[in-house]
Amino acid sequence: MPFPGPAAPVGPEFLAADRRNAVVVDAEGVSLECNGATIDFPWRDIQTVHYKPGPGGAVLMVAVVLPDGRFYEGVVTARNQGKLQEWLAQLAPVLGFYLAGRSH
Repeated sequence: MPFPGPAAPVGPEFLAADRRNAVVVDAEGVSLECNGATIDFPWRDIQTVHYKPGPGGAVLMVAVVLPDGRFYEGVVTARNQGKLQEWLAQLAPVLGFYLAGRSH
C-alpha cells in the first residue's frame, strides 16, 4: 500500500486563461504563461503583484514585482467585459490572502 505524499498547501486559487496566455495564483506562487512558455514565481521571491484592466475593456494585466525591482507582466484576454470583471473580483481576495502582511 503506497504512503500518501506530503499534503498540498491549502489556500485560495485563481486562474485566468485565454487561447495563448494564462495567469495562475495559488499557494505555490504566481505563474505567467505566454504562448506556451511558463515562468513560475514562488511567494518567497515575490515583492508584490499588481493588476489592472488593460486597453479595450476585456484584458487583464498582471505584473509580478521582485525584491530587486525587476517585474514580469502577463496579459490575458477575457471573452467579454463581464468575464474580466469576474476575474478582477476573484483575483483581489486571492492576492490579498497571500500578500497580507507584506510591504507593498
